[in-house]
Amino acid sequence: MEGSVIRSKFKEKDRHVDKNTHLSSFSQWLNQINFKQLDETLGQTGSDKYVKKLMTKAYMTLFLYAHLQKEDSLHSISDCVLSEELQKAAGLSSISASQLSRKNNSVDPQLLMMIFLDLVAKIKGKQVPKIDEQLRVVDSTTIPLNAQRYPWAHFRKTKAGVKLHLRLVFMGKGQVFPEKAVLTSAQVNDRSQLDVLVDEKEAMYVFDRGYVDYRAFDRFSEEGMFFASRLKKNAVIHVLHTYKVPENSSLLSDQMILLQSLL
Repeated sequence: MEGSVIRSKFKEKDRHVDKNTHLSSFSQWLNQINFKQLDETLGQTGSDKYVKKLMTKAYMTLFLYAHLQKEDSLHSISDCVLSEELQKAAGLSSISASQLSRKNNSVDPQLLMMIFLDLVAKIKGKQVPKIDEQLRVVDSTTIPLNAQRYPWAHFRKTKAGVKLHLRLVFMGKGQVFPEKAVLTSAQVNDRSQLDVLVDEKEAMYVFDRGYVDYRAFDRFSEEGMFFASRLKKNAVIHVLHTYKVPENSSLLSDQMILLQSLL
């Protein structure tokens, strides 16, 4: 029994330390957001004109903190407000899950896009590597939606959703940021967005087999765009030349090939 109490105390202490660490990181996140620009935009649109409690800035503060804490529900986010530090940051002493839900449905997504683009511009302004030293990863993720509430997003008999196509830039160890995002319905094929996400020369692009488009690959090669992709299992290739691979290399083979569909 005594051992259980001691372990419980340690858990509470560790949780407190983690909270302080997260709050320290959280304050750094907030410092990067141009809240002055947000206030000006809100003033022009009148979005917060009749709001009594959960203003847009407080809403964003809560959801950013929830992301940092990996909270997975509106109820758990409302519980976060019990933290004194978060109360100071958000200017709230309490909030209900229903209030969070209503605000979540009413916030203009263009405001969030404005902040996102502003942050990306700040990151790109500080980048050190040249464009030909950048590694860009293209991938997509499907976000499920309620099929009854969002019938326009149906992509299977009982499912609905949207697909987020994202391009990430790797500038170095620990330096990664999203550079471009495209939102489509979930039924849209990944490769339909390849030309949108692969659009600058001399950068190195990496993407999965869902984006395989042999005609686009041919065009990229002619235009000087470098890329790496997994081929589909049924891909037919013709080996033109095999290069020697250094000993102890992680590469299995290095070949110049011609895809069958281009023959």
